[in-house]
Amino acid sequence: MARPRLTWLLSLCAAILLALAPSVHSQNIIEQLVNPGPLAKAHAKLEATCSACHTPFSRETQNALCLSCHKPVAADLSAHTGFHGRSAEVAASQCRRCHTDHKGRDADIVFFDPRLFDHVLTQFPLTGGHIGLACVSCHAANTKSRDAPIACAACHGKEDPHKGSLGSDCGSCHVSDNWRKTGAFDHSKTKLPLTGAHAKAECRSCHAGKQFTQLPLTCIGCHSADDVHNGGFGEKCQSCHATDLWKTVTFNHDKTQFPLRGAHRAIACDGCHSADPTKDKLPLTCIGCHQKDDIHKGTFGANCASCHNETSWKQATNFNHDRTSFPLVGRHKTVACADCHKSKDFKAAPVQCQQCHQDTFHKGRLGDNCISCHTPNGWLQWRFDHDTQTRFPLTGAHRGLDCHVCHDKPVTGKPALDTICGACHHKDDVHHGTFGQNCERCHTTVTFQR
Repeated sequence: MARPRLTWLLSLCAAILLALAPSVHSQNIIEQLVNPGPLAKAHAKLEATCSACHTPFSRETQNALCLSCHKPVAADLSAHTGFHGRSAEVAASQCRRCHTDHKGRDADIVFFDPRLFDHVLTQFPLTGGHIGLACVSCHAANTKSRDAPIACAACHGKEDPHKGSLGSDCGSCHVSDNWRKTGAFDHSKTKLPLTGAHAKAECRSCHAGKQFTQLPLTCIGCHSADDVHNGGFGEKCQSCHATDLWKTVTFNHDKTQFPLRGAHRAIACDGCHSADPTKDKLPLTCIGCHQKDDIHKGTFGANCASCHNETSWKQATNFNHDRTSFPLVGRHKTVACADCHKSKDFKAAPVQCQQCHQDTFHKGRLGDNCISCHTPNGWLQWRFDHDTQTRFPLTGAHRGLDCHVCHDKPVTGKPALDTICGACHHKDDVHHGTFGQNCERCHTTVTFQR
């Protein structure tokens, strides 16, 4: 009980002295009287200035005084970095809880035990090959632990096979588990993201000799030996090919001025394009490429597409015959072009019926205007109406007669036959003309006999 009583007496004396003579000098004397012990070597120069670490009768301000000198620790606490800034226990404690002084010049006021220290609370958590290393491997003697380097190159610079050409961020490619592995590198963040077959290629297939800079970024830069076009299509291989499979052509010709249709799709590129397509000025018209194939010798002009299509050159499926002077109707629609167009000059085809259809039945006796009786739907179907189209309606026995019985001479545009009975039946007139030629006054066409 002697020491607490002595401390109380000293405090009482100090209070009395301060009250009687409140000077800085008297305050220093009192502080020296109540000093609990010598400071550690690191704080020895502050031993005569208690106010550097203490505020009389106010322990709450001590932390602020500590941090005013230990600025790196204050910065860690403010930014929540480093050991002091990451540890929740430190954040909730006073500095004096761990770092107690006044225990003598040789006292250890840090109380650091490497065996109990959790490196996760630092800026450099130990992973992979770093786990199990002795502290002195990274923390040099007589150097603050917080000053140990955290960059890979700072410790492994001499082991860098790239000689610094790739910078100091080794962790962007390598992992601490195995230095030779490059699993951490993200190639998609480079100027050449790996896609298709490139993603499966080994690093050394492109980075020969550990060369990682100043490498070509174009297809032709690596694959010039594989270019079957020998540079004829330029260097933008990706405009036609994909990285998944080099032989697959992805070029969409439909986006050009000449979409490929029909037989054009099966033609190889070099069938139209020269060795250097970038210099090609290919025609877009049929005749521009197929002039030698024009069997019409230009007589139909250059618009081949008006008759032909890309599916089959020999079929003129696009031609509209209805726009000509001879529209196709009836059975004419099923007739092959060559049946009427005997020559390659389609303009010379006949348009009159008898020019194609030899008249073996009427033998020209009814003239050449076949369509006045017949239709293209069938030659045996005829539409001539004698009752309405002539001045001699057929009645009675006349209706069953063959045309040639009366029309034994070619029919012209003018009336060819007389319509009176005697014109045809004068030989049958038993009256020998005594009653005139107006036979219908007594007879009918049903029967000549009355």
